[in-house]
Amino acid sequence: MNKKKIIYLIYDNTKTLIGALIIAILIRSLLFQPFYIPSSSMEPTLLVGDRIFVSKYIYGYSKHSFPFSPDVTNKRFFSKLPKRGDLVVFKTPADNRTDYIKRLIGLPGDTLQFINGELFLNDKKISRKKTLNKEIIRCGNFLLETDFFIETLPNGVQHLVAYKKKGSLQNTKKFKVPLEHYFLLGDNRDCSKDSRYLDSVGYVNNLNLVGEAKLIFFSNDTNISSLLKFWNFNKSFRFERLFKGL
Repeated sequence: MNKKKIIYLIYDNTKTLIGALIIAILIRSLLFQPFYIPSSSMEPTLLVGDRIFVSKYIYGYSKHSFPFSPDVTNKRFFSKLPKRGDLVVFKTPADNRTDYIKRLIGLPGDTLQFINGELFLNDKKISRKKTLNKEIIRCGNFLLETDFFIETLPNGVQHLVAYKKKGSLQNTKKFKVPLEHYFLLGDNRDCSKDSRYLDSVGYVNNLNLVGEAKLIFFSNDTNISSLLKFWNFNKSFRFERLFKGL
């Protein structure tokens, strides 16, 4: 093979790789991005080991829509307002880099407070109905005995939440959501670092929204086996969660 052909092959392959990379970045930034769930803060809705697709265009675009959050603008373009009950991926206000996923409960101007273990939104108790069975769910390396409730938000959105059977959070101060900010909670209410913790998460700015979780496309129980231990894959793979809508 002569020198010209080698140079042409290198050029052609490089061009193909760059084109594929640009397409991948555009899809990831503008349409859908995969995320891995590493913690139990959203159980029972999302389990450790779930892989999800997040819609990037649903709330419009900010600098956090792109890899490494380039500091080129402090505006959101094609902005669309999130809805109460959405499963939102966002950059934590503490460092503007770490991705969290929580459920949006409070909109700008809302007040929220836990009183005697019940969640109050704008001084009205959020409706919740206890399911029949108590459940054991994770909290890091520990197991919690919890009660499951079907929580109904004012806009009619229903979802499962878990509260510790013993030692559940009872009372908090009243939170007032600032303008252009949101208040988000984990569904695993006693094992979630979320907007209740003002020093680490707190109120989430509209610019920090990355997207809305839409689909679980893969899930395996990492307590049983990692993907590298393929010989245990049939035991760890959660078939019932494959392509499950959120």
